[in-house]
This record gives sequence, C-alpha cells and structure tokens, in this order.
Amino acid sequence: MALREDQLNRYLRHLVLNEIGGKGQEKLLASSVLIIGAGGLGSPAALYLAAAGIGRIGIVDGDKVEPSNLQRQVIHHTSDLGRIKVQSASEKMRDINPDIVVEEFPYFLDHTNILGLVKRYDFVLDCTDGFPIKFLINDACVLANKPFNHAGVLRWEGQTMTCLPWRSATYRCVFKNQPPPGAVPTCAQAGVLGAMAGTLGTLQATEAVKYLLGAGELLENRLLVYDSLRMRMRTISVKRDPRWAPGTPHPDIVELAPLGQEPVCELRNR
Repeated sequence: MALREDQLNRYLRHLVLNEIGGKGQEKLLASSVLIIGAGGLGSPAALYLAAAGIGRIGIVDGDKVEPSNLQRQVIHHTSDLGRIKVQSASEKMRDINPDIVVEEFPYFLDHTNILGLVKRYDFVLDCTDGFPIKFLINDACVLANKPFNHAGVLRWEGQTMTCLPWRSATYRCVFKNQPPPGAVPTCAQAGVLGAMAGTLGTLQATEAVKYLLGAGELLENRLLVYDSLRMRMRTISVKRDPRWAPGTPHPDIVELAPLGQEPVCELRNR
C-alpha cells in the first residue's frame, strides 16, 4: 500500500530512519500486536505502538480502572475511574492514531481462550503481573510458535526479554517453574515505581517494532535487567532448554493446563 499524504506527515520521523523508511512504515501498518495487560507495562506499550502505526492492536484485560492504578498506568485518567480498562485504553489509542484498528478483549485469559487469540497476531507482549498468567502466555506462544516479549517489574527493578519459540530461550527456559505461592511479593504488597514500569513497557514496544521490521538486534537469549534506583542496566545471557532442539516441539509443553497447573519442567528437577 502507498502512504497517503497525511500519513507521510504523521510518520515523517520514521520515514527518515534508514531502518524504516516508506516500506518499513507500510510493513508496520500491515502488522498486528497483541498486548496482554492494560496496566503499568501495557499502558506505555499501547500508546507507543498506536503512535508507531501498528495497523491492528489487540488489548486484553478484565479489570476496571481503580484509583491505585493512576500512579503508573498512564493510559488511564482520573475521569476513567470505574471504566473497563480495555475501553479506556482503546479510546486513547484511537485518539492518538485513527489509522489503526484496536480490538478490545475485556476479559481475563485462561487455558480455554488464549491459544486462539495468540494465533491471530504477529507478535505478543506479556504485560501481566502474575506468575500463572506469565507461564500460560509462554506456553500458548510456544504451542502457536508466536514471538513474544516478556517483562516484569517490582519495586525499583524490572526485566525484559524477547522469545522466538522456534529458536531461542523462552520464559520457561529461564525461570523453569512457578515459585511457591507467597514466595515473591506482588506489586500491591511491595510497591513499584511508576516511571520504571513505563520504561520497561516502552522497551517492550521497541522490541515489537524491531521484530516486525526485521531491524537491529532483539533481546533474544538475553535478559535485560534494569535497576532504576542505581540507574544501571545489564543484560544476562540465557540459554534455551538443552532438551529442546530448534524447530522441534517442546518436550513438556504439549497442551495448555488451567492456571497454576502448568507442566513441571523436568530440567529443574535434575
């Protein structure tokens, strides 16, 4: 498709980048991303992907906007209190960029509904804040062979990595299995710096755009760890499960299980 005159003006700063240009912007407009979670990570990711001109963006969240969300979930405003999050978010995204299609999914994901949804998109962002759903997203993307980016935040720190299930380490390769209930505090219990969550969500959007363009180096087989209190970033090399040869089915993930009943990775027990 050829860019319209108004699009040439809107995406001008992209068009002058050698890695994007007109063809790259057309590719973004023809691409799709699924954002799971419209909170502290999903808010900046959704705003920047909408502004970037990702043609079709799905956003999933079953929550409503609460007062405690406003400290970090910047896509929601005080006037949105009580609204369904995906409706609040999609309104801002469409207002930023009428070029895009925003698909709203105002419910929580589980083993019965995630796989079909993941299959509909080119890239998936895990912007959630609980271990069961993170493992479920990982397993669904592995089964669907879909690229995804994981991120997590707590207190002053965050981490992110991009997973290409056909060849690179995935979330389960690195973290193996869920920690026992109560072993890791939640953001509600331990707190989280809002601006730091914004940084990680923006990095997630960056990884999605790079993947869709085929540009640069992804956080593939690398976990980026951000300590905002000391203003330090470092990347840790991570490895794919050695039992899982590239291009082959995962040895443990053969179907999706109810939340909290995911398969145990045998590597952990060796």
